[in-house]
Amino acid sequence: MKLQPLPRHAVLIFSGGLDSTTAAYHLAANGTRLILLSIDYGQQHSVELRHAAKIAALLDSPHHVLDLRPLGALLNCSALTDPALAVPDGHYTDATMRSTVVPHRNALMLDLAVAVAVGQGADAVVFGAHAGDHPIYPDCRPAFLTAYQQMVAAANEGFLPDGFQIAAPFLSMTKADIVRVGAAVGVPFERTWSCYKGGAVHCGRCGTCTERREAFTLAEVTDPTVYASAEAVTR
Repeated sequence: MKLQPLPRHAVLIFSGGLDSTTAAYHLAANGTRLILLSIDYGQQHSVELRHAAKIAALLDSPHHVLDLRPLGALLNCSALTDPALAVPDGHYTDATMRSTVVPHRNALMLDLAVAVAVGQGADAVVFGAHAGDHPIYPDCRPAFLTAYQQMVAAANEGFLPDGFQIAAPFLSMTKADIVRVGAAVGVPFERTWSCYKGGAVHCGRCGTCTERREAFTLAEVTDPTVYASAEAVTR
């Protein structure tokens, strides 16, 4: 996991998923004090917020859930916020996964996290974008991170501590790489949540479930996830 120097105090955008949980465990293992920030934007898979709370308790880290549900109600162009739109099955990079884009999601979450970081005197904001997100989500790409870092520096001139970071330590890593890092730092994978359908257990067929299954297989790490479907949808 590439994050140098390791922050003293970080605000982590925290969904309770594989990526953000691995980032949390890695940072905590290296002595970073964490503020875990989750966002309720009316996502259909809001079950992730319960998982986030349980993992935060395991880490004994402050956990805050910000309520953006009124905003989410206006974002009826995404299958993640509009119950009338079906979450597609199949591989994460399929064109159909474009329907899961939530407009400006990472920028909005990062804005909130930066404000909290400035207010709490943290020296970093961390989020879990990774290389597998690049084809579908424009706010998970290196160009976005570079532009956003410049905006934060300009918008908070004189208020940021020296060396303040907006960090996406998994930006050049695959999901399998993240699973390997998580295994090394003791992430309780069975407590994390990925599925976009938000049922009682992972559906096993949507894009995020498909990606999750593949990541464990490629990483050669046992997958403890309970899936409703025994077989994933192939490409």
